Amino acid sequence: MSHFRLGHFTLVPLFDGYFRLDGGAMFGVVPKPLWEKKAPADERNRITLGLRPLVVRTGSVNVIIDAGVGDKMSGREADIYGFDRRRHLDHALADAGLGPGDIDLVIATHLHFDHAGGFTIREGDRVGPRFPRARYVIRRAEWDDATHPHERNRASYLADDFVPLAEAGVVDFVDEDVEILPGIRVERTGGHTMHHQIVRIESDGHEAAFVADLMPTAAHVGLPWIMGYDLHPMDTLAAKRRFLTGAVERGTVVFFEHDPVLPAGIIRETGGRHTVEAVNLG
Repeated sequence: MSHFRLGHFTLVPLFDGYFRLDGGAMFGVVPKPLWEKKAPADERNRITLGLRPLVVRTGSVNVIIDAGVGDKMSGREADIYGFDRRRHLDHALADAGLGPGDIDLVIATHLHFDHAGGFTIREGDRVGPRFPRARYVIRRAEWDDATHPHERNRASYLADDFVPLAEAGVVDFVDEDVEILPGIRVERTGGHTMHHQIVRIESDGHEAAFVADLMPTAAHVGLPWIMGYDLHPMDTLAAKRRFLTGAVERGTVVFFEHDPVLPAGIIRETGGRHTVEAVNLG
């Protein structure tokens, strides 16, 4: 199983399959002749995206950040989003020598279905936590938005992905940027959702970041390359500018949640242009 060593952490990018979203929505104001060079579209104008949660192993605690789309969606929804989950999260966990029962802590970047769908599992008529002994860390304001959706975000928040967690009493809410475990910290960026957050991992003077939908793929590192799905795109722009400046200076290893090919890379800047250099995953 591919992994990356960061000090005393082992970072293991997982895989929950592929799905497809409209290319124009994924790249916002960037014209199609530019984005289709990086992400070719199918006959329905959809591009292929990956589903890549991240496991952080500390030696004594197994943490997973997001959990893919899960398997609760209907056949109609599966067709709309073009799911290909012939290999999915259970396979990836097994490759890492883990199962759902080995996860101690789940961190949510936000509660959209392609990030939180795998938080729960349907067994008969019951939906409950997928990771039976884990606590789930969720930003309280994101929870409030997810449980009170409006016309713009209703299709992205599916109650069965997260409400059963509260009913099971396994949610730990956080209200601000905070260190969840030593060296693992959540940081609100806003933009995609009002309370979207990334996760920073630091050890022995080195840093990695799981950036979720701040930059869903390596193609999104350019400042103007912002999704049309983002509810607050100017907040995304400001957060990206801050993040990129620090990431270039510190050589941060960036994990991309939706890139179909590249799990992680280091961002370089030359003449004001940002590029991604793939990192070696052992």
